[in-house]
Parts: sequence; structure tokens; C-alpha cells
Amino acid sequence: MTPPLPHGLRFAFGTLSVLPVRVERWDRDAARGGMLCAPLVGVVLGGGAAAVGLVLLSLGAGPLLAAVAAAAVPAVLTRGLHLDGLADTADGLGSGKPAEDALRIMKQSDIGPFGVITLLFVLLAQVAALARLYDDSWARGALATVVAAVTARLALTLAARTGVPP
Repeated sequence: MTPPLPHGLRFAFGTLSVLPVRVERWDRDAARGGMLCAPLVGVVLGGGAAAVGLVLLSLGAGPLLAAVAAAAVPAVLTRGLHLDGLADTADGLGSGKPAEDALRIMKQSDIGPFGVITLLFVLLAQVAALARLYDDSWARGALATVVAAVTARLALTLAARTGVPP
């Protein structure tokens, strides 16, 4: 049974953002509702990131600074959750170790060289793409910022479907 929408929304925002939300339920049904609501978190985070980019553009900042801000806002509003996971995955896969050792590496709290290199190039690519779009038009840059945030959280929703192995 899926919980009422407010429980899923609170779970999604409480888990996937730093926004002050009081999560009342941490059970499986609330988590299911939260994963279904994850794209809505993307709308809010992406909308906030796009708004910051647009404010900077309106104040005379160039598209590069708007793009940097648009890439930074989701990282700040999620405490770098997605970046940390990316770095952990890169460290584990880049280690070339057997699966058990790679999983151990992924669970460590520090970041290794593969994680650093991956974060560097992924963030540079994000900023470059957004800068190009903000340079084309403020609307394209803002739309891309929101679409990217929603798509990232939609991937989480799709990965958490019944029948998808952990």
C-alpha cells in the first residue's frame, strides 16, 4: 500500500535534500512513496538552481558564472549526495579489484584518485554544457538546469522499481 502523498513527499525531500522537512515515517511504504516523488525534488532543486543562474545573468554575470552557480546549487542543496556516490562508484570501479574489494572501497568515507578525477571531469562537463546553453539563451540554460535535475531523480525512481535488483 502506498502511503498518502504527504508522507512520500516528506520522505523524498527529507532524504534527497537539505530542505527543512519533518519526516514522520521511515518505513518501506514511505520510502516507496518517496522514490515516486523523487522527480518533484528535482523540479524544486533544478528550479532553485535555474533561478540562481538567471539572477546572476540579470545582474550582468556571464554565462560561465551562471553555469557554475547552476551546477553548484544542487550540490549544496543535497550535501553533495550525488557527487559522493559518483566518486565512490568511480573509486570502486577504477580500482580494478574483485567485486568484494571494490564494494569495500566504495563504502570507505575517503575519496580516492579515480573519484577526484571523475568529479573534476563531470563537473567541468556540466559547467561547459550549461555555459553553452546559457550563452545561447537564458531560457535554454534554465530549462536544461531543471531537466537535468528532474532526470537525475527520475533515474532514481526507475532504479527503485519493483523487479529491479539492488
